[in-house]
Amino acid sequence: MPGSGKTTILLRTVEALKSKGLRVGGMISREVRSSGKRVGFEILSLSDGKRGWLAHVDRIAGPQIGRYHVNLEDLERIGVSAIIAATENCDVVAVDEIGPMEMCSDRFRRVILTAVGSMKLVLATIHWRERSGLARYNMLNARLFEVTLENRERLHELLAKEAIECLSSRK
Repeated sequence: MPGSGKTTILLRTVEALKSKGLRVGGMISREVRSSGKRVGFEILSLSDGKRGWLAHVDRIAGPQIGRYHVNLEDLERIGVSAIIAATENCDVVAVDEIGPMEMCSDRFRRVILTAVGSMKLVLATIHWRERSGLARYNMLNARLFEVTLENRERLHELLAKEAIECLSSRK
């Protein structure tokens, strides 16, 4: 669910994997607040630090999701490019998030299919509205973890451990 800590857990997992010498790339979406109110979401490329807007309340162009308009240009220029680069050059592809805003982009959907279909380990957060559409990704070896109040402080440790075991078994 929104606000459950998915992004924080993914970032902690990414840091744990990097500390073990693994190359991790991809994209992160983070909420942006102004005067205590959420005004939008930014995109951050994990490999080169590029930032852009995923969506904002003040945008007037792009697909509308709730009170936000999605910035397809930044999503594709930064987010999609980061996922492509990670699929080609990294041990682990991190994607935060697969959600309604990101799914507005045909290029995003295609690059997710490419990443999942590759031999790379993909760590992704999935918006609750997209859970029912997971079959489209043909994730035969996928493991799903739900973020809860009970597990969110330590879930990154389990994810990092399982990711390392998965990568070790592939060698």
